Amino acid sequence: QLRLVESGGGLVQPGGSLRLSCAPSERTLSGYAIGWFRQAPGKEREGVSCISWTNGWIGYADSVKGRFIASRDNAKNTVYLQMNNLKPEDTAVYYCAAGSYCSGYVTKGLNNYWGQGTQVTVSS
Repeated sequence: QLRLVESGGGLVQPGGSLRLSCAPSERTLSGYAIGWFRQAPGKEREGVSCISWTNGWIGYADSVKGRFIASRDNAKNTVYLQMNNLKPEDTAVYYCAAGSYCSGYVTKGLNNYWGQGTQVTVSS
């Protein structure tokens, strides 16, 4: 079971940017699809992006399309989520999780492991 660690969250003003990182505690990301998710207070966890390590596919939910950019660094074995033009409604705990493949922005075949996540707060 691939265990991932998220980092990079923080407090930012509306319109600002943050970059989240997702790296495995051990093993390689090769062969996996990595999904970014978020959970706002009182709401269900939702997927925002999926990036395939195998073929480079990247999908985004409509709510973040054009503002968020997912990427990977093979040498660092790390996936990133660059979040631009942040809005108060982006406030949530953000998680990454490993799966088998991407279907659009949806991560299929998710591993049943969720880390601590990283808090993103967008507020003036």
